[in-house]
Amino acid sequence: MRISELAESVGLSRATLLYYEKLGLLKGKRQANGYRVYSDADRQRLRLMQQLQAGGLSLQECQACLDGKLDHDMLGQRLAVLDAEIAEKTRSRDLLAALLGQSSLKDWHEELERVAPDMHRAWLMSQGFSSAEAGLVALVSKDMNAHDAYRAGFMEVFAGLDWWGPGTAEATRRALGIMPFAPETILEIGCGPGMATMTLAEASTARITAIDTAEVALEKLRARIAAGGFTDRIEVQNVDMAALPTPELPWDVIWSEGSAYIFGVEKALADWRTLLRPGGALVFSDMVWRTDTPDDEIRAFWDAEYPAMKTSATRVAQAKRAGYRVLGHFDIGPEGMETYYRPLAARLEALEPRLAGSRVLDDLRREIAVLEAERGQFGYEMFVLERA
Repeated sequence: MRISELAESVGLSRATLLYYEKLGLLKGKRQANGYRVYSDADRQRLRLMQQLQAGGLSLQECQACLDGKLDHDMLGQRLAVLDAEIAEKTRSRDLLAALLGQSSLKDWHEELERVAPDMHRAWLMSQGFSSAEAGLVALVSKDMNAHDAYRAGFMEVFAGLDWWGPGTAEATRRALGIMPFAPETILEIGCGPGMATMTLAEASTARITAIDTAEVALEKLRARIAAGGFTDRIEVQNVDMAALPTPELPWDVIWSEGSAYIFGVEKALADWRTLLRPGGALVFSDMVWRTDTPDDEIRAFWDAEYPAMKTSATRVAQAKRAGYRVLGHFDIGPEGMETYYRPLAARLEALEPRLAGSRVLDDLRREIAVLEAERGQFGYEMFVLERA
């Protein structure tokens, strides 16, 4: 048969067969008139080569198998390469499926938050999340496609709690007492249900603006304000911490117990400083490491839940670099942890029939279990800074 007939019979182009001849894979006979002719043996050789190629072999590897015994070492190496390529393609396929909402994005969000947190949040905001919600996706739900359902379960748990993070009224008063002036204005960022808000109102004469994006928490705070008679000094606003309006006058104090981590502590130090008057104060609390060598299990938990967690010494150094003087910092102590975690554990117990099998229940119980095993390896620290 002529080359065009051979090409058609094996489903290849004439140019491909000419290339195979150049490599020595195919050897046609040239007639006196210049035409190449091929036998059925040539066709069958091509079919055998196609079957070998289906195993992922290169043309050179196919030729070696056609002209000699199988090279098992070479085949083993090719199998290993294919296994690696299949694993990579499987990971790619799994990610695409997860991005389409067909499976969990938890591991992907955790890794992205670890290696590129700022870009992670910015990308989430480009997908339509507010800054506050982007932080919650990155650190709490860890699945942008399941975020609404996760947040609904999460809010069901916390709607029944007064404390939405570690803290005590005593710690709030102690931090307020470290400041060298009596504040006239306080912006409280991430006020939650307002436990710190009420303590600040009782322990000072400042006008307080308390902001959060969780309306269920703000409703509880409004009720507390009315019951305490502080409607003339406390204003409640549903505002994203990344969209803070520029005040007519800079704030005397910015207060943030347990919420700076959602925004990113270093970003908070930089951005919130611009809203303070010279000599004004920033007060925030944050989970910190108490050791450089935590247990593997505890390290793994916080690496996933809060990869930007640092020691208190590192936070102090970051504050100084950001243009603050450190007026003081202290551990809120086990009482502050118990104030939050004991009611949380009881709340989870009460809601177990409704939340059984949910990630919300599993995640919060795992956090409580890590707390019970912490043995002084981490804790909550309050920082009192002055804008230099």
